[in-house]
Amino acid sequence: MGIAKSASAAASGGLSDPAIDRKVTVYVMGKACEVPATATIMGAIEYAGHQIIRGAGCREGYCGACATIYRMSGDYKIRTGLACTTMVEEGMVLAQIPSVPAEKVVYDIEKLKPNVSAVQQTYPVVFRCVACNTCTRSCPQDIRVMDYVQAAKRGDIAAITELSYYCVACGLCMLRCPAEITQPLVATLAKRLYGRYLSKNSPELAVRVGAVADGRYDAEYAELMALGRSALSDRYYARDTE
Repeated sequence: MGIAKSASAAASGGLSDPAIDRKVTVYVMGKACEVPATATIMGAIEYAGHQIIRGAGCREGYCGACATIYRMSGDYKIRTGLACTTMVEEGMVLAQIPSVPAEKVVYDIEKLKPNVSAVQQTYPVVFRCVACNTCTRSCPQDIRVMDYVQAAKRGDIAAITELSYYCVACGLCMLRCPAEITQPLVATLAKRLYGRYLSKNSPELAVRVGAVADGRYDAEYAELMALGRSALSDRYYARDTE
């Protein structure tokens, strides 16, 4: 989006930015498109006139919804990335994966314990892991996914939580896993168990919860709730982001 807006502004103002003017050819929805060489995949898709309608996190949706698989010209390898952070390259052939189907187990956190038994009861598929490390190689966040899967097999809830901290649940590891493990869901289970049973009390969190309970933010909430969609959208995109 930022690249598209910049290119448009330069054109309308009669300006010339060599970085924006330089183009590469990528294939979006199977169609060749010339896009700025400095664009992310997200920016290139929007520059080409498409919209990621399933709602990526920076587009009024949820983070991880811009998962992408792609090939490079003359390269047999399938690569993975997030459209918001992966830069375009000449000859890139793109396919968007806004979500990866996964069976989410319903469980009562109060009936689980923070050990291997919780993993065995909820996601026994974890024990099919053959340690091929495909999940780690597929992760656009450079998370050591296989390591936290191995921690899950040991029941090390704290290690899973720490190793999966930056996971945005894009599902690319699930998509490539030969054992069809649902790694992000295992990570979410671990984080919930950690928060319920293992995390230390946070004085700062207690202060913030108290402030919410005392109504300190009620006026701000009321202001946001009174805004229409257009005004909310304007407020959202006025943030200093990408």
